[in-house]
Order: sequence, then structure tokens, then C-alpha cells
Amino acid sequence: MKKDHLEIILEDIRGKFDLVLEGHDVLRKEIRDTRQELKEDISVVNLKVEALNQKIDSVDEKLTTKINEVETKLTDKIDAVAADLTAHRRDTEVHKTMYQVKEP
Repeated sequence: MKKDHLEIILEDIRGKFDLVLEGHDVLRKEIRDTRQELKEDISVVNLKVEALNQKIDSVDEKLTTKINEVETKLTDKIDAVAADLTAHRRDTEVHKTMYQVKEP
């Protein structure tokens, strides 16, 4: 009876061991599947980040161009106002008897 009892215990242990091995196989497959899904998701994210970088570079280029245009226009306007003021002052100083520029 001891031999029969030992065989039953060994068979039970073998069955439990087989269950553990099956569980490990299932976990291994799930880990592989998850890893593959993550790789695919990361590839998609990388593509989207690259697209965003291109858009940002495009916007940066447009803004830089626009800022340079505005700066040029403002510089031209400021120079024109300065020239007008200089001309007006010269004209005023030529007519000292009629007009006088008073400095504060």
C-alpha cells in the first residue's frame, strides 16, 4: 500500500508540475504578445513625434520669416519718422524768426 500511495502522490505532483509548466507557457506567450504590441505602439508614437517635429520646424520657419518682415517694416518706418523729424527740425531752425524750438 505504501508503493501505491507513493505512486498516487508522485502522479499528483507530476500533474501539478505540468500545470505550472502550462502556466509558464501561457505567461511567456502573453509577455511576447505584449512586447510585440508595445513595439508597434512605440513605432506609431515615433512616427507621430516625427510628424510633429516637422510641423514645429515649419511653424518656426514661418514665424521667423514673419518676424523678420515685421522687423524690417518697423525699422523702415522708424527711419522714415526720424528723417521726417530731422527735416522738420531743419526747416524750423531755418525760420528762427517765425518759429523757435525750445528744449526742455
